[in-house]
This record gives sequence, structure tokens and C-alpha cells, in this order.
Amino acid sequence: MVFCGRVNPITGSLDWIEEDENYDYHQEISRSSYADMLHDNDRNTKYYQGIRAAVKRVKERGEEAIVLDIGTGTGLLSMMAVRAGADYCYAIEVFKPMADAAVQIVKANGFGDKIRVINKHSTEVSVGSDGDMRQRANILITELFDTELIGEGALPSYEHAQHNLMQEHWEAVPHRATVYAQVVESHRLWSWNKLFSMHLDCGTIKPPPEMQSCPGAPSVCDVQLSQLSPGDFTPLSGIHVVFRVDFSKQVSSTPVSHIVSFRSLANGTAQVILSWWDIDMDPEATINCSMKPAWLYPPLHPVPWRDHWMQCVYFLPEEIKVTQGEDFSLVAHQDDYCLWYNLTKPSAADSPAESPACHCGSHIIWNRPRFGELNDQNRMEKYQEALKKVLRPGSVCLCVSDGSLLPIMAHFIGASQVFTLESSSMAHQLMDKDLWRIRSPCGSCEGFDVRIMDEMIKKSLDFRESQEAEPHPLWEYPCTALSDPTKLLTFDFRENIPTEDLKAEGSLNLVRSGVCHGVVLWMAYQLTEDTSISTGLLQLSEETGDCQWYPHSKQGIYFFTSPWTLEPSPTVSLNSIIYELTFKPQLGDLRMSFICKSSHSGS
Repeated sequence: MVFCGRVNPITGSLDWIEEDENYDYHQEISRSSYADMLHDNDRNTKYYQGIRAAVKRVKERGEEAIVLDIGTGTGLLSMMAVRAGADYCYAIEVFKPMADAAVQIVKANGFGDKIRVINKHSTEVSVGSDGDMRQRANILITELFDTELIGEGALPSYEHAQHNLMQEHWEAVPHRATVYAQVVESHRLWSWNKLFSMHLDCGTIKPPPEMQSCPGAPSVCDVQLSQLSPGDFTPLSGIHVVFRVDFSKQVSSTPVSHIVSFRSLANGTAQVILSWWDIDMDPEATINCSMKPAWLYPPLHPVPWRDHWMQCVYFLPEEIKVTQGEDFSLVAHQDDYCLWYNLTKPSAADSPAESPACHCGSHIIWNRPRFGELNDQNRMEKYQEALKKVLRPGSVCLCVSDGSLLPIMAHFIGASQVFTLESSSMAHQLMDKDLWRIRSPCGSCEGFDVRIMDEMIKKSLDFRESQEAEPHPLWEYPCTALSDPTKLLTFDFRENIPTEDLKAEGSLNLVRSGVCHGVVLWMAYQLTEDTSISTGLLQLSEETGDCQWYPHSKQGIYFFTSPWTLEPSPTVSLNSIIYELTFKPQLGDLRMSFICKSSHSGS
């Protein structure tokens, strides 16, 4: 059996829950992004074009085309290579369940004699008559990239493979990668990194000086920048190339700094670096796959959908005032797994700089959405309004929180005593439709049958633990509401915690036509009779069903195994979702079931 740590909602302590021995296995498969990548048609098409071109270049030199595919997943890129004319492929996949699936998929598509799947990390692969590879390869195909490009260890993997597994000269798909960056001022994004002074009727809540001077954490914040509006930031620099990596030459994972000189485009405060990358699949750069945000595409140009690669937000260690026309140097510090930036005058660009490290504690206990939530002026004003209605002279308050500002607010409003219980010692010191693609079955991808992978993921999704709602930030994924919001469960914090299960059942009536991919769940808190805050839906267009979601919390998404189409037909129409929810107070466990009901069939 497997024991999993769960926070007990009654006591706050960490309890160990006994789970099925296959718990970790099913979690890893059901939460994987393999299907997400296979639904990225732009990625697949560009890879296929690049692979065909690389195989052609090798063949034109009169050589056998021997492919090394690192991180093969389903074996898709290896099958593309064989279909393009490669003589043999070595497909490396370290995750055993996916490696086993790749063996079956390769065989099912008729490539078993041309592709060997190796279930190892690429650094453990041997070459020789008795090795994993009989010979070194001359075409290197990889998809080792994350949103930051190098965050999954792409550089060390390339470095080792090129030294140990490749011939003296090789082709690479992709051929090169380019990282871009832009310096901007953005109050919205900066609110995810620093605690602002909060100006309220009851007084001004100021963060402590050590929090204001803290450089924060160097970790990247990955986000769908396409969902930012032009008013969310002010460009202070152009879009600059930070560095390039040529994968057809020897790659080095040695730490290095890249200096980009620029002249400020406007007066402002430099706070944030927006960054993304693209990959050229061929040496001539005629086959390009870009991660740039939607607002950089020409009007009416189709924007590729992808969720496994987004864009990067980096926070500078400190805000820097800039004047239009002033010269600056943006310095990108790169090691083998990550990047971080600082902004200097050109004369100081070569000065050594250490990676920023949080010394105030807030960047350790709070994530980016939590910073945004604490800086939400509208939210805090609602709490202030509610506290004014319930606090009386002599009130004694108990606040159970995790770095909340409510105790300070209660004190300002007039509570005679305020006690706060913090969940950590560090906090005590501080005082849609597109989204559904990540779970959608692929069936066929670029003409290759990958239903074996679909079935493997489905079995893991059928596992009990994977039938729950998943947290996702819906503000990044435009979606349409097909039903009106419906209250499912109510928790009254003025009453004792119930000892019996809480159950709810009913139906969500669908009022708009469209394709139904899942159900969104969120919490709304009734602070007083006439004051409430929502962690989910903020605004709903009655005409179009367009949704505005609270950006500082993730919403729970219950994905259906297949989409349901709501047809505006009087005879066949899917017009409701039947739900059953059971909340177990002692475990803090919410079980749920959502079933489509057809008014035509009555089922």
C-alpha cells in the first residue's frame, strides 16, 4: 500500500492516508501532458517538416539516417522519422509506463523493426555491439523543452548526447532555439511579486521594510501572456534576442551571462521581464515554431493553441526608474536549468551578480496568486466593509490564516484584542474549451495511431483519486458558460463542523448552445448578509456566455471524458447536467459525479 499525506481539515495536522499501491502510477499518467502536446498541431506539423528535411540532408550525403529521439513519449517523432526515410531510430523514454505504451504504439503502426524503444535516461544509454544502441546516431531529435526552454534539463541532456551518442557530424531537429525578452512596467504583474501598501478607510496597511527590500525568488512564473490586455503593461524596451542555442553544434551547460543593451522607449519603472522562445527546425530557418503571445501575430492570423509551452514572466530583484532615451543593459544569467535577470547601467553590466534569494520569507510561503490576492484592493475593501458591520467596541477576534492581513485590519477598525493562528512559523514571523484539450483523447496524430496512449490515460483517469476536479487558472483560458451559475453546497462557519456527510444533488440546466467540456467549481464567501467575494466567476455575459474569472485563485475543473455537443434542436438536445456531491467533513474529501442528461432520451 501507499501512504499519502493529507491535511486534516478539522485539526490542521498532517494525516497519512492509505491508498492503493498503484496510486502514484495513476497520478503520474493522468496528470501527464502527453495528450496536450499531441493536440498541438502547429508543433507536430513543424517537427514533421523539420524531420523530413533532416533525413533528406543525410541521405543526400550518401549516409544512412540513424536517429536518436530523446524523450520520445508515444514514439511519434520516431515514427515520423521512419516514414520520412530514416533507416533506424533509437527512441529513449525514461518514464516506464509511457515507454511501454510507446513499444505498443510503434508496433501497432508497423514500425517495430525500425524503432527500438529504450527505457532509460539518455545519460545511461550505452553504445556498442552489446549496448542499447548498436551505433552512434547522425540525426538528433528532441522535445526536452519547457516554458523556460531549459527548465527540464535540456542543456545537460544535449551536452551528454552530443559527446557520447552522436557521430562527429550530426543534424538536429530542432536546429536552433532563440530566447527573447522585453522589459516592461506592469502594476498587475508586479502585484504577484511584492506586497503593496493597502489604503483603506480604516488606515493604511504597510508591508514591513524587509519585505519591500527583498529581491524575491528567481523562479520563473509561466503564464498565458496572450490573455493580458495591452493596458496591463507598458513596454520600456523593444523585443530583444537574449541568446541562441545551435543544437547541431556542441552544447554547453556551463553557466553564462548574456548582456542585451537597449535604449528605454518611455519613462517608467522597470519591474518585469516578459520572455518566450522559438525554434527553427532547419538551418535555413524556414520552418519556425514560435511561443510568442497572440498580440504579436498579425490581425486575423491564426494563433497556435498550446498549454504545455506558455510564456515567461521574470521579476527584477528591484524596481528601477528609467527615462525615455536612457541606455541600459539587461543581463540574463543562465545556468543549466534556469534563467534570472537584472537591469543595470552599461558600465556595470559586467559586474558579478548573485542569484536573488528571498530573505523576507513571503516569497517562500506565498505563491504568485496569493500575492495578487492580498494586493486586490476591491477584495480588501469588501473585507473592511464586512468587518465594520460585525465588529463592536470590545470585540475580541480570532483569525485563522496563512499570512493574512485581516488581523491588522481588525485592529485598525477597532477590535480590542486580535489573536491570530498561523499555519507556519514563517507566516507568524511575517505577520475551457481549449483547456479541455489537456485531457482530450488524441486517437490519431499526424496519421499515426496513438489510441494505446489514450486508453492508458483513460484507465488512470478512472482511478478514484483522478476523478476529482483539477485546479486551473481559468482567466488564462477563454471559455463560454453553457449554464447559469448554480449553488451546490453551503458551509456555515458560524455552526459546529458537521459530523455527518454533506450531500447535494440536482441539475445544471444548459441555456446556451455549444460544446460542453466540463464543470467549473469555485467558492464564494458571504462575509455579511450583503457583502460577498468570489474566487471564481466575477462576471457573465447573458448574451454571449463569456466569463470573467477571478485571476488570483485557481478554479476546480471537472473534465468530462468526452465533449457533449448541445444542439439547438427541438428533438435532440442535451439540456442538463445531473450532479451528485458528497463532502466528508472528517476527511475534507469532496466526491463528485456529473452526468449528461438528454431531454430526447431521458437518460
